[in-house]
Amino acid sequence: MKNEIGKRIGIIIIGLGLFLNESLAQKIQPTWESMAENYEVPEWFQDGKIGVWMHWGISSAADENRPNDGSHYGRRMYGTEDYVAANEGDRKMTEELSAWHTEFYGHPSEFGYEKLIPLFKAEKWEPDSLVKFVKDCGARFIMPVATHHDNFDMYDSFFPWNSVKMGPKRDILGEWKKAAQKQGLKFGVSTHLYWSPRFFTCARKYQKPGTPEWQFFNMDYDATGFAGQDSWNEHWYARCWDLIEKYDPDMFNNDAPYPDEKTGKSLGVKLFSSFINRNLAQNNGKQTVVFSCKNEKLNRSAFTYNLERGSSDKIQPEPWMWATDLSGGWFYRKGAVNRMSIPVMVGNAVDAISKNGVVMMNIALRGDGTIPENQAAYLTTFGDFLKTCGEGIYGSRPWKIYGEGPLKMKDGRQGENHQNFSQQDIRFTTKDGNLYAFVLAAPTSDILVKTLAAGGLLDQEIENISLLGSDEVINWHRTEKGLTIQKIKEIPNQPVIGFKIVLKQIK
Repeated sequence: MKNEIGKRIGIIIIGLGLFLNESLAQKIQPTWESMAENYEVPEWFQDGKIGVWMHWGISSAADENRPNDGSHYGRRMYGTEDYVAANEGDRKMTEELSAWHTEFYGHPSEFGYEKLIPLFKAEKWEPDSLVKFVKDCGARFIMPVATHHDNFDMYDSFFPWNSVKMGPKRDILGEWKKAAQKQGLKFGVSTHLYWSPRFFTCARKYQKPGTPEWQFFNMDYDATGFAGQDSWNEHWYARCWDLIEKYDPDMFNNDAPYPDEKTGKSLGVKLFSSFINRNLAQNNGKQTVVFSCKNEKLNRSAFTYNLERGSSDKIQPEPWMWATDLSGGWFYRKGAVNRMSIPVMVGNAVDAISKNGVVMMNIALRGDGTIPENQAAYLTTFGDFLKTCGEGIYGSRPWKIYGEGPLKMKDGRQGENHQNFSQQDIRFTTKDGNLYAFVLAAPTSDILVKTLAAGGLLDQEIENISLLGSDEVINWHRTEKGLTIQKIKEIPNQPVIGFKIVLKQIK
């Protein structure tokens, strides 16, 4: 089996070279400088604004009443031996999860992670209805996880540990894509594969040479030095290119490190530039795909930045992705709690969009393939908001400034806002010559928009103001102190309200 996979990797790498030689001349060279010079974000991504991510796999089928596993069940179930915890809380979580696993399933030496695979059946999974649901809630693209750190492919892969041969025995990605195309949505994939050898560090002592599990737990690669191993980097490359070739995604998200320029022979940027070049060759030199990753040190002109669980404190010059989780744990666990309330999530989403961001909300399906009701509530509330206010969201662009208000957003990853907004927190977008102002909490009195004061940033006169989703006549006046919108009689039952401000055109 190992020799067969090695041959497959060689064939893929050779085939890639032939593809690039025979296609249009490579517009993008395999360097970050060339990526920055040539990468272009397609209009569908900037206009669509709303996407849904799906974390779903083996750990989704573990008993739902398990203790917190930090979305890394396969790593933590093996305990803390040979494991360096990030902090004391991380170590405690791992110890509790490992003890629970031993009591509930058996010791990891006898009931390893691979034995959870038969429990992952997806017996109630209906991709058509799920994709229709997220579309009805406003999504314009989906991005299921293709491979998480646990090395299990959720598609028809040449790597034998996959969802077609085991578990659900279905081509999960293939069915997601078919459902997305049926609903007219763009289709992305997310791979988290690169961490995989390190992920299973503590499982290694239980593996035996010559068994299928030897391959699943990455025993042929160094648990700590894999980043400098040509064999692993080439394996990663081949798995990722196979994914791209078979599923032709509109978006490729690399949610982990990648072979770098120092130890990985630049195989990371070679893959990413090849993904774009492949797309250019198929579309007469026009880029129609998105490449995203989380490397905050790179020039963000070279890719679409995935700002996971964070926020921006300013309008970004390049479109970026606010990636958040609705489940409280990325992968399903009944006891997971999302500390971000539904009203705050909607406000955070509008804040991101006002700063040139695109929203990507993760749902964590149960092992049977159904969406938990508490996560669905986030999507339906957001969908109701978009039904009334989507005019100022879809196809919009940032205005001169993002907005105003007392709640200050942190800049960077892992600083996601959980605080309630007030009616003083206002965000702007613009489209078709109109200005849109979103009030991030239901107003209880007159609304004062200081930014739109006479003689200020808005150098055009206002012709009319309307409340999105309402026929109520809006009374307003503008002075040097700001734009005052008088108290609304009937406030829409939604966390955020939006106003359309029609401007007099300068002749």
